[in-house]
This record gives sequence, C-alpha cells and structure tokens, in this order.
Amino acid sequence: MIVMPRRLSDEIASRVRALIEEQQLEAGMKLPAERQLAAQLGVSRNSLREALATLVSEGVLLSRRGGGTFVRWPHEAWSEQNIVQPLKTLLADDPDYSFDILEARHAIEGSTAWHAAMRATDADKEKIALCFEATLSEDPDLASQADVRFHLAIAEASHNVVLLQTMRGFFDLLQSSVKQSRQRMYLVPPVFARLTEQHQAILDAIVAGDAEGARQAMMAHLGFVHTTIKRFDEDLARQARITRLPDDHAENSREKKA
Repeated sequence: MIVMPRRLSDEIASRVRALIEEQQLEAGMKLPAERQLAAQLGVSRNSLREALATLVSEGVLLSRRGGGTFVRWPHEAWSEQNIVQPLKTLLADDPDYSFDILEARHAIEGSTAWHAAMRATDADKEKIALCFEATLSEDPDLASQADVRFHLAIAEASHNVVLLQTMRGFFDLLQSSVKQSRQRMYLVPPVFARLTEQHQAILDAIVAGDAEGARQAMMAHLGFVHTTIKRFDEDLARQARITRLPDDHAENSREKKA
C-alpha cells in the first residue's frame, strides 16, 4: 500500500490546533495577525492561509473578511450526559421549557459566581477577563459565543465539578433554543451596553474576592437576560401573528387607521 505524504497545510493546521490549546484560546478569541502567526510558526503565509482555510471548513475557526480569524465555539456532546438528556427531550417537545432552564440558571450561576469569588486562582481570573474582553467583539455571533464562555469560565473557577457539568449541559441545550435571541442582544446598542456593564460588575467582584457581590451581580444580570430574551421572543411571535392575518382583515385594519 502506498502511503501518501502528509500535506504541509495539514501539519500546520495541527500546529495551530496545538497553539489554541496551549494558549487556552476560548471561543470568540482572535488569533494573532496572519503575518505574526506565520512568523511564530516559521511557515509561509500562503501555507498558513491554506491551513486556516482547512480549520475554518472543519468548524474550528471562524474567518471574518477584514476582521481576522477567531476560535469557534466547540460543540461537544455534553447534552448526552444523563444529567441533561431528559431536558433535551422536554425542549424538543416544547421550546418554552428554555425559560425554565433560564430560571434554573439563577440558582446555579448564583452559586458558581459566589464560589468563583472565593476560590478563583490568578489563572482563573485571567481566563474570565479574557472571555469578558471577547464579548466586546463587534460581531454578534462571536460576542454571543464569548458570552457563553464567560459564564463557563466562572463555573470552572468555582472548582465544583457538579456545578460545572450542569452548566455545560445547560448551555449545550440553550445554544439552539436561545442562540438567535442571544445574538440579537448584541445587535441592540443599549442592551449591549447593559450586558457589558453587568459582565464587568461580575468580573470585578470575582477578582476582588467579593462572594456576595459576585452572586448579586450575577443574579441581576440573569434577570435582565431572562426579561430581554422573553421580550424578543414575544416581539417575534407578535410579528408572526401579523403576517398570518388574512389580506381582507389587514385591508380593513388599514382603512380604520385611515
């Protein structure tokens, strides 16, 4: 059997993967500029471009024209765990259960923030801060992914495996059910500003070791997210009902307004 030599671009792609793991780059974080990355790896820019294109096609990276290359959210099979599989079935039958999950997050994430403030190492705090910075992206898809990573980084900093695994399961489920609403939050400037202020407050409390402050900041943030997503969904449902109106009914409505 003839063994084909491995392509240079495949080897470079593997090295980029290793770099992402070594530097613990999270979803939404930007890779170094092409020129810098090529020099760092000791490869030509053409070979690097081919490798990056491969990783983009595999879903590892996300490329934005004129904006750089970013790490994508890794869709791991967390939802297959026994702890969340029943919830997946409920969501399939009735998407409104996503709001039950959002309510449950109040209890879970209030605890993760509290414990993170008590237990976070310097490395944990740096990771949370990097995730926060990634939420400031002007790309709503990347910002929403970084939002998820911010919350998971806090759960990791709690150093409680049960809380972390529960959070991972929740977010895997919510990726599909509220992804569009989460992205919409980053498209509305006043909402984006509020999210940034709330994330900053949570980060500051954790860095300061203020457990109760972190818990309260998280609860206020989740309350805002819950209310905002629910309002977005209600607006979408209202628009959908309007588009289903019969033509004659719509015409009558216009005549009455006239």
